Order: sequence, then C-alpha cells, then structure tokens
Amino acid sequence: MAGEKVKYEDPSFLKSFIAGGIGGIVEVTVGHPLDTVKVRLQAMPPPLPGQPAMFTNMFQCIRSTLHNEGVRGLYRGLLSPLVGITPIYAVFFLGYSTGKKLQMKNSDDILSLRQHFVAGMVAGVYSCPLCVPVERVKCVMQIQRESKLTSKYSGSWDCARQLYRQGGVATLYRGTIATLLRDVPACGVYFLTYEWFLRLLTPEGKYHHDLNPMKIMTAGGFAGLFCYATTVPMDTIKSRYQTAPDGVYSGAWSVAKEMIKEEGLLRIFRGATPILIRSFPANAGCFLGYETAIKLMNYLSL
Repeated sequence: MAGEKVKYEDPSFLKSFIAGGIGGIVEVTVGHPLDTVKVRLQAMPPPLPGQPAMFTNMFQCIRSTLHNEGVRGLYRGLLSPLVGITPIYAVFFLGYSTGKKLQMKNSDDILSLRQHFVAGMVAGVYSCPLCVPVERVKCVMQIQRESKLTSKYSGSWDCARQLYRQGGVATLYRGTIATLLRDVPACGVYFLTYEWFLRLLTPEGKYHHDLNPMKIMTAGGFAGLFCYATTVPMDTIKSRYQTAPDGVYSGAWSVAKEMIKEEGLLRIFRGATPILIRSFPANAGCFLGYETAIKLMNYLSL
C-alpha cells in the first residue's frame, strides 16, 4: 500500500492546539447552513393528526427558511459555535495529540490505525465539556424562527444567559451523555479514516505534509463522511433532547423510546441527508485549515 510505512512528523501539543482552533473556524463557517437545516429537521415535533409535517425534507426546509428568514436564517446560532469552536477544536486536536503520545513508547513510533482510533476517542472525551453547552445554545437558537412575536432570544449570548437563569449549569449541560455516546466512537472513526486516506494518498518515501491541498481535503472530507455516518441516530436524539422544553424528557433514552414509539425507527435517522452532505466540505476545510496552520508554524519556526 502506498505510503504505508511513512513516518509522520507529529506536531507539538501547542501547535496541535492552535492549528485545531483554526481548522474548527473553517469547519463551522463552511458547514453551518446545513447544520441549521439538520437541527430543524431533527428537532421538529411530530405533526398533529391531519396536519402536514413542518418540513417534509431537506430542500423544503431550506426553501422555507430562505423564504421566511432569508439567508440569515441558515446562519442562525452561528455565534455560539464560532466563538466556542476555536477552544473546542483546539482541545479536540490537543486530545488527539495526547492520545497518540500516550500510546508511543518512543517519539519516533509509527502508530497503527487501531491506535489512531483510540487517540481519536481520547479527543472526543477531551472536547465534550466544551462542546455540550455550545451545542445546547446553538441548537436552541437554530430552531428559533425570525419573528419579533416569537423570538424568545435576541442572540446566542442572551440565550445562554436565559438558560442559565432558568436552570443553572445543569441546563447548559443537558445532553452530555448523548454527546459522549455520539462523539467518542465517532471521533475514533474520524481520525482512523483520515489517517487511512493519508496513507493511501501519500507516495512512498514522502510525508503526509508533502501532500497538496486537494489530497488533504480529500482525506479530510472522507474522514468527515465516515465519522458523521456513524453519528446520525445519537445526534438526532441529542438535538431533540437539547431543544425540548424542561421536563419533557428524563434523558436521552426516554427521547429515543418516545421517538421510535411515535414515529418509528427511521425517525432517529432524520437529518441524515444534510449531515452527510455537509460533512465532506466542512471537514475537508477543517483539515486543510489544520494542516496549513501546522505548515505555516513550521515555516516560521514557531
């Protein structure tokens, strides 16, 4: 296999932290419109008897949002992940770097794909404490429609303040278990797939940082596609739980039981189309931003 025995130059903790934040900014900027569509599809309540569903599919959701709210509606809730994504992805890539180094006996060890999977799961654990409140606010904002009569929150900060006043820290961390169940295995798949594609695309005797941007984006895009393909059911459950009024559900399991009972097993796969369409370009951009930042810091000898 081309590139199978290539030794990769592992960046320092600080470089991983900084580059991860830059990659995260690119990822959220590229992917947020379809993320909004995904959350609205996942969080919409079942229709009343004799009434049509709020949205029938991804394209109808996009058309409705653009018609009623304009392009701004697709970027609703952007401030929360944009502000939070830098530390989240910084910690995420720091966790990945930590997970790799914990498995190395020597600094020049070449990790197996299984070890990259384990390092990715460490990254998922690292990022969860920051990810949960950011996603809680983002999801609540994304389902809010643009209307002076119905808008409860004026923005992400106002949403965070009101949620905190209503339920303290606990309400901001609603969905923690669901997020861990979603992210830990998915992040393992994420980095395993990225590493696998890097090895496929790297010529023998070269390093992965020698790859051109198109190959980096290809590896990153497929990493996102494989990762998000595993997250759809738990992501749907998490979105419903995080956007439901207080007291409706006792936890992620009660969300899953009610959704399957009322709407069938396929209900927990709602939002799969925008998730998968979004995953390739967003994560291609994320890894391109990450690898470019690493190259720039190496070039500047930082």
